[in-house]
Amino acid sequence: MAAVSTLRHADDSIDVLLATYAQSVKTTFRRTPKTARLVATILLALSIVSTGYGARRWYNRRVADNARGRRLLRRNSGVRGPDGSRTIFVPYRTSTAKVVIHPTKPTTFDAHRRLFLNPPRAARLGERQHTPQVPPPQTKPGLNLAFLHQFLSLLSIMIPHWNSKESGLLVSQGAFLMLRTYLSLVVARLDGEIVRDLVAGNGTAFLWGIVKWCGIGGFASYTNATIKFLQSKVSIAFRTRLTRYIHDLYLNDNLNYYKLANLDGGIGQGADQFVTQDLTLFCASAASLYSSIGKPFVDICVFNYQLFRSLGPLALTGLLGNYFITAALLRRLSPPFGKLKAVEGRREGDFRSLHARLITNAEEVAFYGGADMEKVFLDKGFKDLRTLMEGIYRLKIRYNMLEDFVIKYSWSAFGYLITSLPVFLPAWGGLRGALELSDSGENHGRERGRMKEFITNKRLMLSLADAGGRMMYSIKDLSELAGYTSRIYTLISTLHRVHADAYPSPRGASPDLFSLSDVQGTIHKGFDGVRLENVPLVAPSLYPRGGDELLEALSFVVHSGEHLLISGPNGVGKSAVARIIAGLWPVYRGLVSRPRATGTDGIMFLPQRPYLSIGTLRDQVIYPHSEMDMRDNGRRDHELSRVLEEVRLGYLPDREGGWDSRKEWKNVLSGGEKQRMGMARLIYHEPRYAIIDEGTSAVSSDVEGLLYERAKAIGTTLITISTRASLKKYHTFNLVLGLGDNGADWDFERIGTEEEKMGVERELQELNQRLAQVEKWKKRREEIDQELGRVWVKDALSEPQELPPPSYIGNEPEA
Repeated sequence: MAAVSTLRHADDSIDVLLATYAQSVKTTFRRTPKTARLVATILLALSIVSTGYGARRWYNRRVADNARGRRLLRRNSGVRGPDGSRTIFVPYRTSTAKVVIHPTKPTTFDAHRRLFLNPPRAARLGERQHTPQVPPPQTKPGLNLAFLHQFLSLLSIMIPHWNSKESGLLVSQGAFLMLRTYLSLVVARLDGEIVRDLVAGNGTAFLWGIVKWCGIGGFASYTNATIKFLQSKVSIAFRTRLTRYIHDLYLNDNLNYYKLANLDGGIGQGADQFVTQDLTLFCASAASLYSSIGKPFVDICVFNYQLFRSLGPLALTGLLGNYFITAALLRRLSPPFGKLKAVEGRREGDFRSLHARLITNAEEVAFYGGADMEKVFLDKGFKDLRTLMEGIYRLKIRYNMLEDFVIKYSWSAFGYLITSLPVFLPAWGGLRGALELSDSGENHGRERGRMKEFITNKRLMLSLADAGGRMMYSIKDLSELAGYTSRIYTLISTLHRVHADAYPSPRGASPDLFSLSDVQGTIHKGFDGVRLENVPLVAPSLYPRGGDELLEALSFVVHSGEHLLISGPNGVGKSAVARIIAGLWPVYRGLVSRPRATGTDGIMFLPQRPYLSIGTLRDQVIYPHSEMDMRDNGRRDHELSRVLEEVRLGYLPDREGGWDSRKEWKNVLSGGEKQRMGMARLIYHEPRYAIIDEGTSAVSSDVEGLLYERAKAIGTTLITISTRASLKKYHTFNLVLGLGDNGADWDFERIGTEEEKMGVERELQELNQRLAQVEKWKKRREEIDQELGRVWVKDALSEPQELPPPSYIGNEPEA
């Protein structure tokens, strides 16, 4: 009975453990003084109450956030924080999810600038020529120190600090990768045991092994799926970080989005190919790098140790030698995949830009009937891309043949040789060889042991071959990653250069005149007015070339209430004045003064082609404000209706389906409606100064007069660029460009002065004198017609005689 009781007690060990802890708690509670019990009870009650109160507050706040999120979601709006962050709400299941977007701090850009503009000398990126490309052309994408510096620089953006979300995802992914390695060892041992039990005819052990195999297989499947899920999450997290970083550097008050393509030219046509396609490929490749290199490396270390214990030092030496020989061979014969990927991305971007150019100018091409010529351009671009891709595929075929033969077949043959060491060379066979030498038992037991060890070692060799194969394949993946890294590093480096205006002069030489390295002018923001002092009008060229000078030096001042009309023939630099004041073109010399703000209570620019954004009809009127900005300023829809009425567009809300209707507005509105929409934005924002560059050229004269009168009534000082003389009556001064024999002179005069009146009178006198000679010119024209109507005939003996007109001419009936 005692023995039975002991066994039963041992079976209830968990109950014994629980009873022991319960007895310990009771003993401690009895020894505690009553005062301590009372304090503990009060603290427990307070914690329960505070937890309930906190939970209730959290629930109420969550309900309020959901209600506000649904309301803002319908209006496509959000909430702006005091630190510049923006909170938006996106649909999530049956409710909304709150997403907070924090802008990148300027200090972060300053800290990263040295990584992208001043790399270490060892990376061989600092030895730059005077070229617009970053990195310079002599730096080829590949597995070198330059790639290491570029990748680590981008990694500082993707993982900003150790406690970031990305760090947690990588740690979780690493834990599951280690778990998968451990499961591989367990599966290898279990595989050997199942085969041993099968050969021995042990049915119970065999079935139990099958059950364990299925259980481990289910857990391994979950582990593999989780690793893939975490890898995709890491890729999305990396892309989110880089995309927000690039957007904050690309779209800011420094107008980098304009200067990048029109002044710098370091990345070609534009950033769309880099941000959309290249960035996606880079993040996917970088996220897979952790599992394609880190996990195989750990597997190789663990499996080599297990095989060393099982097969001995000779097997380990052979395995390590096989790795080094294979890596050296593949590295030697590997094509330059990094360079090829960079060139492929550039050709893809060129071909995509051709299609984007055709879409943008489809109407003009259709009017000219230029489909055949555009087809030639597209076919040539695709032919260049196809030729490159075919060359890359031919290189890949030869390399893949070599890679598959070496990794799959030669490694398998070498694995069979290694696993045979304990059988044929027991002295060099490790633990199993020692067992072979010491085992004097029956042959059946030895054969079963050999079978188990062979299957286990074979499974380990297969896993090791898989890990080694992935390491060898990763050489090609790393080369492709080097190409993607070079592309993204080029984009961010060029953006940093544009953002910092970092255009140094070439060593040992002076920069080209009016190049980006020769900018010596000053921009003063905060002046109540618009002022240019000795500013040359220069059409800039792409860096590092110099620009073309249109006007040597221009000076004028416009104060509040003094409206200016800029006129002159085409091509003399009228629009250049607006671009220089707006900051689009550099101020190479002189001083430009302007208001600090852009928009409300500042300065506003209206181009000839109004830009219509993506969004609702409301967004077209309040652009560049969002609905969130409009609500924060206390503006309502009825005010927008009044604004549209003033520009003769009051019918749009009813015609287009209300303020919340979404359409492709550039195709919906006519040319005149687009320009009136631009004037509606001016009236909505009420700026102190407005520069209108042919902003009413498609509007009738009567409506144009109403628009100018309304703009002046709200207190806006107008600076108009136009060739219409009828606009003089709405302005105070007139700046005429393109005067003189070579068009290099200009004149700034007040409209309505005595000198101007005398000039008009002189012009009227000249016109009257010309009108007085009209009758004289008519009479002279009749004489010429009569003279031309006479026909003279001359023969050899007589004088020339006039030929009378035919008889039918005089008998013509009168009309």
